[in-house]
Parts: sequence; C-alpha cells; structure tokens
Amino acid sequence: MATMQDVARLAQVSVSTVSYVLTGARPISQATRQKVLAAMAELDYQPNAMARGLASRRSHIVGLLLPVDERGLGATETAFVTGAAAAASAAGYHLVLSPVGVNDLDELHRLASQRMLDGALLMEVQLADPRVAVLQEVGVPLVLIGRTEDPSGLSYVDIDFDRTVRDAVDHLVGLGHRRIVYVNHSAAALAHGYGPALRTRDAYTAAMAGYDLEPVMVPAEDSAAGGRAALDAAFARAPDLTAVLAMNESAVFGILGELAGRGLSVPGDVSVVSMVTSPQVAELATPALTAMTSPGSALGRIAVEALLRHLDTGSDRVHQQLLPCTLEIRGSSGPPRTKEAAEQ
Repeated sequence: MATMQDVARLAQVSVSTVSYVLTGARPISQATRQKVLAAMAELDYQPNAMARGLASRRSHIVGLLLPVDERGLGATETAFVTGAAAAASAAGYHLVLSPVGVNDLDELHRLASQRMLDGALLMEVQLADPRVAVLQEVGVPLVLIGRTEDPSGLSYVDIDFDRTVRDAVDHLVGLGHRRIVYVNHSAAALAHGYGPALRTRDAYTAAMAGYDLEPVMVPAEDSAAGGRAALDAAFARAPDLTAVLAMNESAVFGILGELAGRGLSVPGDVSVVSMVTSPQVAELATPALTAMTSPGSALGRIAVEALLRHLDTGSDRVHQQLLPCTLEIRGSSGPPRTKEAAEQ
C-alpha cells in the first residue's frame, strides 16, 4: 500500500507539499498540485479520512446532542439514535453521540467552534432551548428532533402530540372510560419547559374537554418508584379512576406494580395505556401494554436526511414534519367494570 512518502518521491516534492495538497493548509501552484495528483493516481494512493476531511473542510461527522443521565438510554430512546445512525452511515457520515444538555452551553460552544461537526441534531428539546442559539451563532447547521415554542425558520421532526394524545383518549373513552388520569413526566421537566411534557399536558386537557370530562394530570419522576408515587397521588385526587394514560415509560412499570399491590387487576379494574413507547418495552409488561407506538426510528432517519440535504446541496429549505404515534392494542386496556360487576 502506497504511503505519502511514496507519493512525494514519485512527484519529486517534499512530504509536506503532499500534505498541503491534501489538506489545503497552504496554497500550492497548479503545476505542483497536478504532479502530486498524478503520482497519487499512479500509485493508487488513498488518503485517510481525516486528510480528505481537511481538504474539503468537511469532517463527515454529525453530532447527536442528547442529554443522558444515570438512567442511560431506554429502548424507546435508543430507536431514535439507531434510526439516525443508520441513515448517517448509509450516506457516508459518522454519527457521534454527545451528552450536551441545556446547562452545558460552554461545552457546546467549544465543541461547535472546533469545527469537528458538519452539523448537529438536537434531542430532548425544550420550548426555549438555548442550544439552538449557540449553534446558530457558531454557524453549525442543525435539525431538531423536537420543537421549540416558536420553531419558525428551524428544521425539525417531531411527534404529533396533539393527535397522539387525542387517539389515546379516544381509545379509552370508546371503551367506556370517563375517569382517565394522565401521568406525565416530572414536575421539574414541566418547570424547565420540556416540550413533550408540556405539549402532551395541553393536548390531554383539550382531548378531555372535547368529551366534557375532567382532566386530572399527575407528574412522575422517571422511575418505577416515581410511578408508584404518582399512582398514589392519582387515587388521592381521583379515587374513582378507571384508566391511566402514561407518558413516562420508566414510571409505567411502577404504576403496574402499585396497582397489583392494591389488589387491582389490569385491565379489569384499571386500564393502562402507555404513550410514545416502543414495542420492545410494551411487551415487557404483564399484561402487555396497549401503547401509542413511538415513530422514533423514522424520526431519527428523517432528521439525518434533512440535515444531510442541507450539508450536501447547500439548500436553505426548512424541513418541518410531525409524525403521530400509532395505537397498538394489547392486553392492558379494556372496558371498565360495570357497577354490578364491581360489587360482586
């Protein structure tokens, strides 16, 4: 396999000149450049990826900015990542996961300023997300997997939370439920402006109002213990509840455990529907969860494709797309008990 030294000897130039031709770090005369390129062709020399990147001022690396806490990534979140990684790889790019959150702006500025990333994808987007301004200031192209409060001029792909929540409420009301409690993400997530938590809260309130039903929302920490505590709070506020709609798949297993601990059957006494959930997670529960299945893999793929269209063509066209979750009925939802059956 030919080396840079072999190219230099054949072209009768220095190794540094060959390097300059590859990287563009210094101007080289057209005659010398042609000699080096001819030597490379004759020797079938293949410059490494970093040299090619330097020459084109492109790294062919896109960053996925995803805050990760001690819980790590669940199966549903992983689908977003694998969909994005597969699309990047198919286009000849590398996807690098970086756990940069909204409180890591100095780190993000350093990362973006080093020009190691051709572009960036943002996940766990808040309604007012300062990461957007940092990337725009440095000039790094970006696509959001999620939406800010005003996404005008920004490319994004996101879940259609209005339709997703409406379909879930429609399913439960269609079964005969009238007392439906919504278990959301944590109070901190709501206070910090986490988009999905706030959008689903508003969509749930609207969907319940459409049926003239009282909305009861309970926040939950993202853990099984959080789910158990949330169910306690739900019964305190709505002791006659017959259904739980959960947007927190880390908490949903605690909800199921607490129902069992109270001697309540699912779905006989209480139906449970989990939103934005992968089939892998839904099938882990007993009974298997009726779920609004997340389009995570598709969203990851579409986000990368939108970003690469900008990088490869220079197009400034904004891409904005919503995908709903799909209702998959399993064993955790059914009609509420009749009063007569409950008294037997």
